Amino acid sequence: MEFSTITLEKLERRATLTLNRPQAMNAMDDVMMRELAECFEALQQEQNIQVLVIRGEGKVFSAGGDIKAMLDENKPLNIDEAMVYLSRIVKAYYQLPMIVIAAVHGASAGLGFSLTLGADIVVACENSKLAMNFIGIGLIPDGGGHFFMKERVGTVKAKQMIWEGKVLTAKEALDEGLIDFIAPEGTVFAMADQLVGKMLASPISSMITTKKILHAQNLPQLENILALEAEGQSAMRKTTDHLEGIHAFVEKRMPVFVGK
Repeated sequence: MEFSTITLEKLERRATLTLNRPQAMNAMDDVMMRELAECFEALQQEQNIQVLVIRGEGKVFSAGGDIKAMLDENKPLNIDEAMVYLSRIVKAYYQLPMIVIAAVHGASAGLGFSLTLGADIVVACENSKLAMNFIGIGLIPDGGGHFFMKERVGTVKAKQMIWEGKVLTAKEALDEGLIDFIAPEGTVFAMADQLVGKMLASPISSMITTKKILHAQNLPQLENILALEAEGQSAMRKTTDHLEGIHAFVEKRMPVFVGK
């Protein structure tokens, strides 16, 4: 299976998936979303891979959704189509029969942060920035962001963090329980490799079975949240505040929201 915006490398019992749009800070456009859906659905059927590492090419893990695509008048982003891709991505991702490690460097924001939080283990570089910052452009989290935030920090804290949209340091994210390990600058991929080795030297079949049991219990809730996110995001894309948010982002100025 060949891709243009991601790469998948397999080596014995491990695999590495790399988000590969470094020129766009690995922002997810419709092509990357389709390819991620296809990749995760294929990995769902994988019999030999027991650990998957997800990382980004270039300077960051992922800047999130592609804001330039949202503003493209010649080929506007089809939000309903994007939500279908995201639902496929997240449902397959959550049910992967392997341990998933996210190795974050640079930044993980918006949809990229949803993908990060969906991993079983998150390792972040000490100088990385992490943000569930959809609120800044008048949107709500998607890609299962509500579900994964709630899983990590609980309902009340998830609401507050989503509403604030604060950019967190790795230390702050660790303190909040959003990530699991901090790696010294330049060593995040080496630390991820160490964790892979530790996993593969463990009774990993038992670990994967535990994951399957716990995730099967929560899957109906995830599916419900994905449906609600799709409905809510479609509505938010039509708001005045969203248009103001993305224009302000591109123009590098403070947005002026009006609540509509």
